[in-house]
Amino acid sequence: METRRSTPNCSSWTPKSLISLRNYTRSDLAADATAGITVGLVALPLAMAFGISSGVTPQAGIYTAVIAGFLISALGGSRTQIGGPTGAFVVVIAAIIARYSLSGLLMVTMMAGVILLILGITGLGNAVKFIPRPVVIGFTNGIAVLIASTQIKDFLGISGPGVVPSEFLHRMVWIGNNIAAVSPGTILLALLSLTVVIGVARLTKRVPGSIVALIGATTAVALFDLPVETIGSRFGGIPTGFPDIAFPEFRVDLIFPLLPSAITVALLAAIESLLSAVVADSMSGDRHNSNVELVAQGVANIAVPLFGGIPVTGAIARTATNIRSGARTPVAGMIHAFTLLLVILIAAPLAQFIPLGTLSAVLLVVAYNMGEWREVPMILKLEMKDIAVWVITFLLTVFADLTIAVEVGMTLAALLYIYQVSRTTVVAPVTPEALEEARRHIVQNHSIPHYVSMFYIQGPLLFGAAEKLNDIPTDGLTNIVILRLRHTTAVDGTGLHAIERFYERLHASGRTLILCGARRQPKRIIYTSNLPRIMGARNILPNIGSALRRAEEIHERFGGVGEEAALTLAGAPV
Repeated sequence: METRRSTPNCSSWTPKSLISLRNYTRSDLAADATAGITVGLVALPLAMAFGISSGVTPQAGIYTAVIAGFLISALGGSRTQIGGPTGAFVVVIAAIIARYSLSGLLMVTMMAGVILLILGITGLGNAVKFIPRPVVIGFTNGIAVLIASTQIKDFLGISGPGVVPSEFLHRMVWIGNNIAAVSPGTILLALLSLTVVIGVARLTKRVPGSIVALIGATTAVALFDLPVETIGSRFGGIPTGFPDIAFPEFRVDLIFPLLPSAITVALLAAIESLLSAVVADSMSGDRHNSNVELVAQGVANIAVPLFGGIPVTGAIARTATNIRSGARTPVAGMIHAFTLLLVILIAAPLAQFIPLGTLSAVLLVVAYNMGEWREVPMILKLEMKDIAVWVITFLLTVFADLTIAVEVGMTLAALLYIYQVSRTTVVAPVTPEALEEARRHIVQNHSIPHYVSMFYIQGPLLFGAAEKLNDIPTDGLTNIVILRLRHTTAVDGTGLHAIERFYERLHASGRTLILCGARRQPKRIIYTSNLPRIMGARNILPNIGSALRRAEEIHERFGGVGEEAALTLAGAPV
């Protein structure tokens, strides 16, 4: 397959589709058409299955794939990304519908779209790259288990009373209480479908196993009138034609109650779309534009509710299929959307024969593949804190609520980041034993006089590492202390406060503190604070040489005692 490498300007907002069309050829069109039709056929059963599992109609899943698939390809920052409904949203969508009905889901989807737009326009979407791998794996493992649990009823053909509970434990209890009401015919058909999906995938990558299983099972149901539940028996089939456009009911009083769910949907969409784009880059040799991609995801999520659709993001499996089928440009993704549209316009009546057991088999395979279970042994080889984060995120996703899992997961991600950053920050004295090393890297061949104690900070002095400065004991220090900031990469408010407290402790014991060598960001923070007024601007110097000269001046002027001590002894205000 021909690959192309491009290096876009990160500040450019041009979609990849427009860039690709500048030198578009007939050869490109032929390759894109083949890939688009192939991935469109792969997306058909998935779109219906995601719609049904989310608690909406199968046509809602198809409409979503059509609208979002076209917009994400036309406006996105990846050449080969395929967008649409995915398994990541199934659980959160079902929970929103159960609590706020379909109108609440449509509001959440549009709110998530606005959040994604903001993330893309401001560049904040890149922050999702800082989410630790154990948190991401915990999400995907938990979501995979939840999706699989939602398919047990249709896979076994259980016809129990009432509605299947949305909570995992209650769902398992319901299945256990109604396990005697299984359908042998449904089980047999679902097992055969599962075997076909897995078997075809192992034999060839060019023919989608889900389509083979779908066509075979649908034909069998239509010809032999098998006693299994189908799309027709549950939903009355799929209507032919274009979907109606209607603006969702917007309730101001639901904005704040729905905001956590909207943030969850936006974060999941951002994580999965950018992860999918990275996978696409590695397979195609391209380089995506993250900000443009998030803007496209935002536009798509704002648009799909107008057609009764559900949240969307980049789909890793469909994107990989698109690339393996020969896709070269975003035109393939647009053709994939038109393929699904033609299915609605032409073959919709045949959808009534599609057995739900076959769709559940397809989703079980999707759940297994998206779970990234091969990553679990690697997680178990990490430190205990990483393993604990993975376990907590997984358990909260399965047994609590995905929104809670996202919130706790993001908090854990922030705490992990702070912990790792704090470990890289070093606050240490320049000791006689380390003087030779210090001369090369810290004091730059200057000699440290006997009346000076010197410390240096290497790394960022942020709120996770500020206590290291506070832990320095003042006992045993000379009357003049130099704190070198040459290798301090960043300082925040907590770090600045730690420097002030360090000065106050030295001042209280009659010692002088001199700061030197601050870089641009620490220097700006220091000079916009009260620190120059508190400790004196003359004691904040640009380099180690001027700091040592200042120390010599203090020593000669005040006879070997610190400046603060001398002033205090003389009765002058400090």
